[in-house]
Amino acid sequence: MFETQSGRAISAGGPTLVAVTEPAAAAAATGIPPQAPSPAAPQVAPQGHRVPGTGGPGGSVAPEGILRRQAQRESAARTYARSLPIVPVRARGLTIEGADGRRYLDCLSGAGTLALGHNHPVVLEAIRGVLDSGAPLHVLDLATPVKDAFTTELFANLPPALAADARIQFCGPAGTDAVEAALKLVRTATGRPGLLAFTGAYHGMTAGALDASGGAPEVRVTRLPYPQDLRCPFGVGGPEGAELSARWTENLLDDPKGGVPAPAGMIVEPVQGEGGVLPAPDGWLRRMREITAARGIPLIADEVQTGVGRTGAFWGVDHAGVVPDVMVLSKAIGGSLPLAVIVYRADLDVWTPGAHAGTFRGNQLAMAAGTATLAFVRENRLAERAAALGERMLAALQGLACGQPCIGDVRGLGLMIGVELVDPDTGAAAPALAAAVRQECLDRGLIVELGGRHGAVVRLLPPLTLTDEQAAAVLDRLADAIPAAVRRTR
Repeated sequence: MFETQSGRAISAGGPTLVAVTEPAAAAAATGIPPQAPSPAAPQVAPQGHRVPGTGGPGGSVAPEGILRRQAQRESAARTYARSLPIVPVRARGLTIEGADGRRYLDCLSGAGTLALGHNHPVVLEAIRGVLDSGAPLHVLDLATPVKDAFTTELFANLPPALAADARIQFCGPAGTDAVEAALKLVRTATGRPGLLAFTGAYHGMTAGALDASGGAPEVRVTRLPYPQDLRCPFGVGGPEGAELSARWTENLLDDPKGGVPAPAGMIVEPVQGEGGVLPAPDGWLRRMREITAARGIPLIADEVQTGVGRTGAFWGVDHAGVVPDVMVLSKAIGGSLPLAVIVYRADLDVWTPGAHAGTFRGNQLAMAAGTATLAFVRENRLAERAAALGERMLAALQGLACGQPCIGDVRGLGLMIGVELVDPDTGAAAPALAAAVRQECLDRGLIVELGGRHGAVVRLLPPLTLTDEQAAAVLDRLADAIPAAVRRTR
């Protein structure tokens, strides 16, 4: 059971979490002590006042001015800034502090990038170590001690059967470029043009990655059904739905009239994140591995968001015991800084020099931060911690759903959790209600984001360092926000 700061008991199984009272509650939940910030930290002021020491020539800024100038100057493509009108000036762990003096519990975590939360001491120490050493910060793809340490730590954490004979390709700093590299690699290695991907997928916003994503405007990739329970494409859900999905895939690939171009690879997310936090059933994922292996089709696991302990295992594929041919890695592997790689079987290494290159593929600071993050997650068994805490949070949310007809489904793995909002009368997705929940959460100092087919899934991606007290605070605020959002949208 989680007993939240408001005193509400939320059944979750396992040990009871004792309610924490203010001001101790603020310190425990936010990770930032209630006393004044240190002299080195930006000072904060009440909303509407200017914040000394955070601006340009004048030495101070007004947060509302920053927001106004962002809206005037930045492109219409901006996303998170539209629903999160805050100006962060300080952060630690789970907590962001805005220029208006408010503190927020950040369950977005840089879209899953911040495995250890904001400004974790081991990450800061690693970055300072490189800066103080005089090491070059930019070296293209030359060998360095920093890169060697990162590669060694990464390989130590890979599935052993892949690490035993793997190659690594450092890509541009974003996950979408690593997806592009993976698709180019398997097409080059197999000499085949086709690609297999899944409905609801999200692999990035560059051309090839977008083609493989569920929202592609022009479909040039064979789409396969991804299993799910609430909105199963076959109308049955559960193991039967997963079996039908696998059977459909196998039949389509073997049908000489199926219209499927010879596939160079299959790309799959172990948990669809943007697709609505949909974990792949273990048995189904093993079937995809069997189907691809039997037909000589490389299996690409997109672990950009699921990697580094997020799902309760070091890699999402570990739950099913699957060893892919290619792994796409980004987000958490850079320890909060931009870094993206692919790791793949050595026999696929058919690149010619410069076949996939990028000026910023030698990010030394990110490699140092990534090494520290990977080692900290491994040494402190944070994946196991995420599995246990995530299971309790899911149970608590499922208990909450029993009294809230607008919650259609609660699902996830580890600390990758989704709550789907629906119309209680029709069961249809309720994106307006989800948006209202997000706003009510923000009003209560909780940052969440939305995903899913219709933007109706509230997503929680807290750092793996989340404490029991912080988990209780997150659940408390979300439990308050949902009925408030229902009242708002009536």
